[in-house]
Amino acid sequence: MKFSDRANAISSFLAMEYGEKATALEQAGHHVVRLNLGEPDFGAPKEVSEAMLTAVSKGELPYTSALGLPALRQAVANFYFSQHGVEIDANRVIITSGASAALLLISAALINPGDNVILGDPSYPCNRRFITSFGGDVSLVPTPANQHFQLTAQNVANNWRDTTKGLLIASPANPTGTCISETEMSAISAFCEEKNAWRIVDEIYLNLALSEQSNVNTVLASDDKAIVINSFSKYFGMTGWRLGWCVVPSEMVAPMEKLAQNLYICPSTPAQYAALACFTPNSLAECEARRATLINRKNYVLDALNRINLPVEVHPDGAFYVYINIAKTGLTAIEFCDALLAKHYVAMTPGNDFGEHRADEYVRLSFATDDQKLKEGLKRIGEFVKSIYQG
Repeated sequence: MKFSDRANAISSFLAMEYGEKATALEQAGHHVVRLNLGEPDFGAPKEVSEAMLTAVSKGELPYTSALGLPALRQAVANFYFSQHGVEIDANRVIITSGASAALLLISAALINPGDNVILGDPSYPCNRRFITSFGGDVSLVPTPANQHFQLTAQNVANNWRDTTKGLLIASPANPTGTCISETEMSAISAFCEEKNAWRIVDEIYLNLALSEQSNVNTVLASDDKAIVINSFSKYFGMTGWRLGWCVVPSEMVAPMEKLAQNLYICPSTPAQYAALACFTPNSLAECEARRATLINRKNYVLDALNRINLPVEVHPDGAFYVYINIAKTGLTAIEFCDALLAKHYVAMTPGNDFGEHRADEYVRLSFATDDQKLKEGLKRIGEFVKSIYQG
């Protein structure tokens, strides 16, 4: 059987691969601490789970509009106003089968073969896969620690080509947890506007600010023409529910609807009805309590890594990741992760998953796991690093 060039060219998602290796070790009887995946350990808020049971018990769950339930689109729009003070027309909100489906539709709507798109390096690997799957040409621009691992307006200008049609930024970002500054984002938006170019901002960790302030602000507060992707997976803990959304300019809604109708018909009906309960006072209070837990975990992780001589260059602003420079160990990222998993049964993700620029020098740790496992995992990492330095 001959497979497409697209299928042959795509590389593996290393975070998932290390998860499979961890599963094999567990099946062999080993206790593995998984710090490789960005999957919150909390699960959905209680009222959301209860709403799902109610929806399923009613039996009739027909297709919804390809754009999603009107009530859920309005609830998302209301969420932007209550959380960020930004008024959005609910007609611009499109409910999707996860944030991945949002980027699928956006890529299908905007990208023609040969179109150049700028992304920072490091960045979430699957984002660039969607772009290349539609024939786009990705420019991975190095964004080092002294840039907070984020693009700058100067980066964008220096790497702009005649074929460049837009860019994709994540804030807070995966794998670093860093946010782009409002000043840089405004300058980038202004540059794109001059070029008649689009900008996609991945905000799936937007409401998981890792400071006492309630939230990082959405790009829509200053750039109404930006295309924004978000998800119920992270803040609301609904990873396996596969439900997300995007906010697009009004003129994009019709082509996005046609694409959704043809590519997956509609998002999950029971998940949409359940997601309406995300925005109740009790659910939001539950999510904020979880965010406070993540802040405590961040502080614990940073202190522990500092004690074992793996200090983090740039502290995360949001999400639940730290991006660790392991160059001083003398190991490459893959060597580090392989040895850590094989000898100490801790799964992490090598920087090679997230880009090319100095990727061998970094590993990502996810603290989206319970405190006991996190403590044990860091203890084992400390033992591993000590053995390296002593050797």
